Amino acid sequence: MPDLRQPIPAPLVCPGCGDRAAPSERFCDACGLPLVVSPERLAVTPPVSDRHRWARQIKPQLAEGELVKVARAANQTEAEFIQGLLLEEGVPSLLRRSAGFDVPDMLAAGPRDVMVPESGAATAREVLLEAEVVDDAAPPRAATPPARLLAGLVAALAVGALVIWLAWLLMQ
Repeated sequence: MPDLRQPIPAPLVCPGCGDRAAPSERFCDACGLPLVVSPERLAVTPPVSDRHRWARQIKPQLAEGELVKVARAANQTEAEFIQGLLLEEGVPSLLRRSAGFDVPDMLAAGPRDVMVPESGAATAREVLLEAEVVDDAAPPRAATPPARLLAGLVAALAVGALVIWLAWLLMQ
């Protein structure tokens, strides 16, 4: 019984004359060209998945550190476009739904933050400036402080209560 743990040697073929050769040979006896793996053998190998192909494009030196925000996109489609631009330069990125936008995750609507590791932030910024996706003159917008948000909410509730009270007085 053959040992199933041993790899099956791939048949080698000469790219010039098409002669087959033993796996131990390196050059064709007839024309002297280097031998290659037979096309039938290559057809059996499974195709590389999109995820694996993307992972091979990432430069390891740009994938270290905490995540930082480098861009904001108006929707999922724009964010994926930015992600593709960054991947072409080897910068890994992550898309995150921006805070304060209440839309179910299944929808592609709503703003997205494009996050990259700290080591790739400078490269990402250069790529996005070159593609004119972000504006260098505009500083990143800070999030609204919670105290200010609470004050605005209380003021809106007070105005609403005042309108309801006045409407109640006029109806009597």
